[in-house]
Amino acid sequence: MSDSSPLPPVRLHSEAELARDALATPLLSRAVRLARWAGQDTRVGAGGELVEEQLPAAAAELGLDGEDAAAFASEAWRVAVDTGLVEIVDEEEGTVAAGADLGLVLSGAPQDVLGLWLGALETVLADASVPDLDDIVEAMDDGGEIDFSALGWDPDAEAEFLDGVLGNLYLLTASEDGPGDGPVPLPALAASMIVPDDMGEPTNDVLEQVSDAMMRLDDQFRLLEPAGLVDFQPVDEALMADTDEEPAAAVDDTDVSRYGMVRLTPLGVYGIRARLLEAGFTAPAVGDLADKGADVLLDGTATFPPAAAQAETEQWLARREPLAAARELLAAARGSDAGAPLRRLCCQQALSLVGTEASPALREVLDDAELGGLARVWLSERGAPDVPAPSEEMVFWLTVDTIAAQLAAEGNSAELQSLVEGLAAQHSSFFAAAWRVDHPATPDVLEAMGRLHPDKKVAKEARKAAFKARSQQGG
Repeated sequence: MSDSSPLPPVRLHSEAELARDALATPLLSRAVRLARWAGQDTRVGAGGELVEEQLPAAAAELGLDGEDAAAFASEAWRVAVDTGLVEIVDEEEGTVAAGADLGLVLSGAPQDVLGLWLGALETVLADASVPDLDDIVEAMDDGGEIDFSALGWDPDAEAEFLDGVLGNLYLLTASEDGPGDGPVPLPALAASMIVPDDMGEPTNDVLEQVSDAMMRLDDQFRLLEPAGLVDFQPVDEALMADTDEEPAAAVDDTDVSRYGMVRLTPLGVYGIRARLLEAGFTAPAVGDLADKGADVLLDGTATFPPAAAQAETEQWLARREPLAAARELLAAARGSDAGAPLRRLCCQQALSLVGTEASPALREVLDDAELGGLARVWLSERGAPDVPAPSEEMVFWLTVDTIAAQLAAEGNSAELQSLVEGLAAQHSSFFAAAWRVDHPATPDVLEAMGRLHPDKKVAKEARKAAFKARSQQGG
């Protein structure tokens, strides 16, 4: 992903809901319990970790047993220290006390709680990028030092890979043609990081890389699930023995769930978006523009997918009276700059959500050269009386404006090609009149029509008209 390209907007739960979800996660709830449990007799090592003798008591406090109990308790304690729930009072003596941030759990605002959770998330993400303990032990030399070259571990590369995976999962969640709230197969997620976009049939080597990445992600998502970041269905352990014989990525779609399924939780969407914003990405959320002016709304929703644009506009309209909102939208839609046609198209889409109370605002612009055609369409669709017929000049201007907007929004789409073919078929003298239209985009629109129309004769007419229009405009 490029940090210069805006991501699709996501729909976030309220901060109050997200804060409740955060406090209920095993990761943060355990850290809070240990912070309250810690007292004068609690001792930590040089790195702030609980001394080994106290891990059984910490695990018991958390109601944990089994072979992983001590590891879970140690992780919860590390989160408590990293997030300020516990404070190291004396490093030499290894004494601790309740941290200043522990009070935020009960009395803090939702945003404060979410700040604690984001801190906990950073701790567990760092842990998820560390190799398996057994691999670390195997890579130790005789002196007890870790041979990183033997381990084959590049911490920066591992963290970057996990960030990329989570970014792709976020993008799939936010995209309107993605799974939305549904789970993503782990093989597909691994393949999104390994298989080049321009590769047809993946090679056996690439499939093996996907299989290895998938198993690595299986371990990582098992660690991330207690943080509340993801809902995860792990790889079926019965398949583990078969991975050497047949790459796990090359499976039938009907069996793909056995190879792991993952989805971001609502809290996970919030968390990944916060990290993306911090990293410099443009990561909008529906509702961000609700308190902004109509100019910001129209420019912002111009890049949104249709459903998100409508949801954003509905929130913006909900804060305003219909008549005042319509007037503000129409004023923001004016202009002769390159972005104006798309702005007017977004205005038209926004006004489609406004009732007849806005009619006076549309009547006020009937004689406006830029908005008159749009206003006539709106009023006529609502059965308003006494709507004057548009002049031929206005019809052609609106046609050019509409095509310019669609070019900006979609490029050379199949829908636009159909529109171009329809216009040329309905009006035999279209190009003879269109080049005279006093619209800044007329030459570009006619050139696009020449490019899109499949009939060579018609395409040539369009190109000739584009040349005339450009000459007329002095360019």
